[in-house]
Amino acid sequence: MRATTARAYPNIALVKYWGKADEDLILPAAGSLSLTLDHFETTTTVVPAPDAEADVLELDGAVADGGQTSRISVFLDHVRALAGREDRVLVRSRNSVPTGAGLASSASGFAALATAAAAAFDLDLDARDLSRLARRGSGSACRSVAEGMAVWHAGDDASSFAESITAPDMRMIIVTVNRARKAVSSREAMRLTAATSPFYSGWVSSTEDYLTQMVAACAAEDFTRIGEITESHALRMHGLIQSTVPPIRFLNPTSHAIFDAVAEARESGIEAYSTADAGPNVAVIVRPHEAEALAGQLSAFGDVRVVGPGPGAHLLTDADEVPAAGDNAAAADSPVAGEGSRA
Repeated sequence: MRATTARAYPNIALVKYWGKADEDLILPAAGSLSLTLDHFETTTTVVPAPDAEADVLELDGAVADGGQTSRISVFLDHVRALAGREDRVLVRSRNSVPTGAGLASSASGFAALATAAAAAFDLDLDARDLSRLARRGSGSACRSVAEGMAVWHAGDDASSFAESITAPDMRMIIVTVNRARKAVSSREAMRLTAATSPFYSGWVSSTEDYLTQMVAACAAEDFTRIGEITESHALRMHGLIQSTVPPIRFLNPTSHAIFDAVAEARESGIEAYSTADAGPNVAVIVRPHEAEALAGQLSAFGDVRVVGPGPGAHLLTDADEVPAAGDNAAAADSPVAGEGSRA
């Protein structure tokens, strides 16, 4: 074994993942499509720990609690099984996105961990198999293995992975209105939706139709159609979640005000469309030349960041990039063991 470091970025789904066909294998009930970002990275190092009796997890310099470490160890057990080894490891991770606030933190976290762990255990995985591996930690993590616009295929264990597709250039404005952890995790909300919503079966079938339309729109570089599908599907997902028993609301009044402001911007000639994962924060896709102007308008609602398509998960070689023990970043912001958005 050898110490390895990887970096990955979160992704924001434009056609949403909400519901599993298999909890253990983390197989989606329907496919999805997302944009991997070029900001809010997670950097994770896996270090051999030959004298340790169990895996150790450090989140931004602080030793993680038992629950967080247990989730990581379950994932690493799968890596060890693939490698035919039993080595225990130290995992150090840092990131720049709040955990559990609907900004896809678990996607970047497990994509980075999968990439670093696969290399540390000398697994020779192609892009498809690395995506499949990341999926076992967090469903949306399989999309962060791929760069830019990525489709996550539903299917069985062998056929459920994400891959990049061509799409027109665009920017995304992230409007962060609340950085707090959600009262209900995405994982629990997803289960409750499938179990109690009378609209769940219709959601699954319509999502497959939306995905087909979206892939075609990307191939045609039809930004308008991409935007229409993006906003419509986001509103459908949040309507579905509110139909659970008891109802769950992730969007707050500020979130709705942002959707309204973006609709008003379209009427005034700035073509933009809103989406939101399982949280109150809103992402807006817009043509590159209009991004800064719209970001200025939306700054009244919260912190704004203009981001673009980003790289897939990848290994780092610069020693200065490796997270060191005692990093001073806030431990609560690390996504490796977090819930993330899972949309």
